[in-house]
Amino acid sequence: MTLRLGDIVAALAGEFDARLVGDPDVLVERLAPLETASAAELTFLSHPKYHGKLAQSAAACVVVGPGAAEAAIERGACIIVDDPYLYFARITQLWKREHAPSGASGGPAIHPSAFVDPQARLAAGVAVGAFACIGARAVLGAGVQVGAHGVIGNDVHIGAGTRLSARVTVADGCSLGERCIVHPGAVIGADGFGFAPHAGRWEKIEQLGAVRIGNDVEIGANTCIDRGALQDTVIEDGVKLDNLVQIGHNVRVGAHTAMAGCAGVAGSATIGAHCTVGGGAVVLGHLSLADHVHISAASVVTRSIHKPGHYTGLFPIDDNAQWEKNAATLKQLHALRERLKALEQTTDKASGKTEKKS
Repeated sequence: MTLRLGDIVAALAGEFDARLVGDPDVLVERLAPLETASAAELTFLSHPKYHGKLAQSAAACVVVGPGAAEAAIERGACIIVDDPYLYFARITQLWKREHAPSGASGGPAIHPSAFVDPQARLAAGVAVGAFACIGARAVLGAGVQVGAHGVIGNDVHIGAGTRLSARVTVADGCSLGERCIVHPGAVIGADGFGFAPHAGRWEKIEQLGAVRIGNDVEIGANTCIDRGALQDTVIEDGVKLDNLVQIGHNVRVGAHTAMAGCAGVAGSATIGAHCTVGGGAVVLGHLSLADHVHISAASVVTRSIHKPGHYTGLFPIDDNAQWEKNAATLKQLHALRERLKALEQTTDKASGKTEKKS
């Protein structure tokens, strides 16, 4: 399965002003990293620190920016474009479209082992995998794909072109927009973690809200998005969630925010638009992050952040023995602070007496 270089450039010509240097009839068999690309593969170079590897690359063609154009032309075939990283992203999308199995153009394609409730409505081109279950009054738009062992609850709405991989669960009453991608094992709409203490026991608070997910959202494997207690949990358009991300009940995540693996957002927090949350970072409940806030990996957000910027809250890694000494010192900071304040007060009083005598 191949694509001509000329066809790739032509397919993206409407969005990019790209220049192909080399034979447009060269066939590309695969996409590959710069270091390992062979004479049948297409690759890209976007970061200056990899310029040294360009000359040694055996790739059939390299996508580069204007700053690397001279070196790329000297090496061989290349595509020169202002944003090579975005251009390569579009090539991956083109590649996926061109080489994906053709879907059904007529009615739904339902595996014989799947169950579809008679009250469910499935549009043209819907595919339902083996042992999947579609609940009552569920509405699946055109081209929706439900993977093997997927569970779509009652009254769920899924927009056109959304793809759910194997073992994805969308619980009752939740909704996803168009062109979303949900990876294996994700759970959308499980109960939020809500309990009231009573007489030494925990009393369950029924979670009566749902989850509303916008268009073009991608949700990683085994990620969980809890349904709201009273109001809905909301994931706005274009949000990208990595694997093993936890979104608590009543959280709102703004448009085009991205969260890396193992990040967690506690209940009722509000994350702004165009934010990033690094891997393993945590946002505590009921806090708010403004638009364009960026949280470093493994940080813990303990207060609301109202100003855009990059924030970090880490205790640096160190040799264990040294770390224990530093941690022990850290525990003494409050006592040292109080002693310093007392010393300052004593000094101020002594200084005042001296001034009076003079």
